[in-house]
Amino acid sequence: MKHLIFITVVFLALSCNTRAQEKKENTSKQKTTKTYKVSKSESEWKKDLTEMQFFVLRQAGTERPFSSELNKKYDKGIYACAACDTPLYESQHKFDSGTGWPSFDRAIKNSIDTDVDYKIGVARNELLCGTCGGHLGHVFNDGPAKTTGQRHCINGAALTFTPSKD
Repeated sequence: MKHLIFITVVFLALSCNTRAQEKKENTSKQKTTKTYKVSKSESEWKKDLTEMQFFVLRQAGTERPFSSELNKKYDKGIYACAACDTPLYESQHKFDSGTGWPSFDRAIKNSIDTDVDYKIGVARNELLCGTCGGHLGHVFNDGPAKTTGQRHCINGAALTFTPSKD
């Protein structure tokens, strides 16, 4: 009788464990698949981007905090995707978050796509260029309360800056 109870307990433990692992694996692999206007092969992206830009934009990497020259840039202008030149952010919506990455409280309308990223084991809202699908960073709800309350935490390597002409 003890053997039967032991076998039943082991069976239940293994069956529960297996289901939990399957669910976690499936959830972490869920990724929105979308066809973007600008689409290139991996070799074309590698040719067109710097090593850091490719790491961030195409491999969803993260640059070191405080390493981007755009972090403390507050000149008037437009921040665009470094991969496809799509305007993404206006300088008037940039703020110093103290995190070490360029931060904005909103994007230019219809320029950004979002997805869910599970890379660190928890769900985060990933920001992607709406034209090429390049990884930009993540959005958090700890931005300026007087505006949108959002913080678009963006890798500087994913951006180019064009100053205003006026």
